[in-house]
Amino acid sequence: MSDRRLTVLISSAGRRVELIHCFRSGAKSLGLNLRVIAVDTNPEMSAACHVADKAYKISRCTSPQFITDLANICADEGVHLVVPTIDTELQIMADHKDRFKASGTRIVVSSHSIVRLARNKEATAQFLKDHGIGTPRTAAISELLANPQGWLWPLILKPINGSSSVGISVVPNLDEARLASTKRDDLIAQEFLRGREYTVNIFFDQFGVLRSAVPHLRNETRSGEVSKGTTERHSALTSIAWKLGEILQGATGPLCFQAIVTDAGECGVFEINARFGGGYPLADRAGAVFAKWLLEETAGLESSATNEWQEGLTMLRYDAALFWQANSK
Repeated sequence: MSDRRLTVLISSAGRRVELIHCFRSGAKSLGLNLRVIAVDTNPEMSAACHVADKAYKISRCTSPQFITDLANICADEGVHLVVPTIDTELQIMADHKDRFKASGTRIVVSSHSIVRLARNKEATAQFLKDHGIGTPRTAAISELLANPQGWLWPLILKPINGSSSVGISVVPNLDEARLASTKRDDLIAQEFLRGREYTVNIFFDQFGVLRSAVPHLRNETRSGEVSKGTTERHSALTSIAWKLGEILQGATGPLCFQAIVTDAGECGVFEINARFGGGYPLADRAGAVFAKWLLEETAGLESSATNEWQEGLTMLRYDAALFWQANSK
């Protein structure tokens, strides 16, 4: 093991045990001495916090205290790299990443504009359309209700800045859409595409250059996250990835996008996430080791980022249990 020590902090660690394993595997292959810090609002009930080297309780990212607490932890622990994992913390981290950089800590988050775009599903759809990338027809629910002509039912309704499939519903007609709008006013309506669903994990280096794109078929999902998936060199999705690499100015580190491929072979991208995707461990095991590449950048090593990875690798997730005794840590 090298004398070179790195400390990585996983924010909103929750269940991201596999992500920690990916960083540890990458560090081992590089001969780096890695220390993993995990933070969560309830670390005692976070599996990732228990497998980390050290864990901290932190306020929610919506709290004014969050960024101060995070900065203090990074200073106390000498954190080199902060890895956000949930959508709701990305904007505040993008807003403050220069503050952390001045103290020697890099937050792996894209620019303000990229984060804002990814958090707004209506803006994402318009951006994709403007750049000639296939995307389902999308509009604010108020626009749908005011002008429902030309829409094909059923439609998908989802929160404009939703995450993890929370708040998504399928409505069969205008009356149901109108009823849904009375319960919350932040919904968008989206064309219901039928076909096979994919996630494409993409990696931008520290200079904003796209280095790798790994599509995987989402064979089965649970709570919005892939539970069964298979890597696939899908030419149309790969082309979209490289197109995004050209137009997502300010992107850095891991991102992912989701798409439906219809039986006719048409691709409809419906979401961009400016963070590690939940299914990233599949890409990592296939050889697209984003975590390792981030460690290389952080350690000042030559990047080994490549688009060489194994096609046809299948991931089958299952439940595992972690046990700990109260007052034992």
